[in-house]
Amino acid sequence: MADKINIEPLGARVLVLPIEGESQSPGGVLLPETAKEKPQQGTIEAIGDPDEMETDLKVGDRVLFPKYTGTEIKYEGNTYLLMNEDDVLARIK
Repeated sequence: MADKINIEPLGARVLVLPIEGESQSPGGVLLPETAKEKPQQGTIEAIGDPDEMETDLKVGDRVLFPKYTGTEIKYEGNTYLLMNEDDVLARIK
């Protein structure tokens, strides 16, 4: 992945790289793609206009978000989510 992504969110939006969950169940069973849950954690890769943002989210923050939120974008072999800032539920410290 490039050091700087060439997608710039507009307004109060953030671009998140979802962190994929485990591909094995706790019992060791391999899970097919269709059985995996959608990621609910990710890393912020880009933010929109800081003046329009209500929070102090920044690039590199690890965040939690609802299961079915944002718009999926495929770019340079990665799948990102573009979502509104208020779709971010929490920052993981």
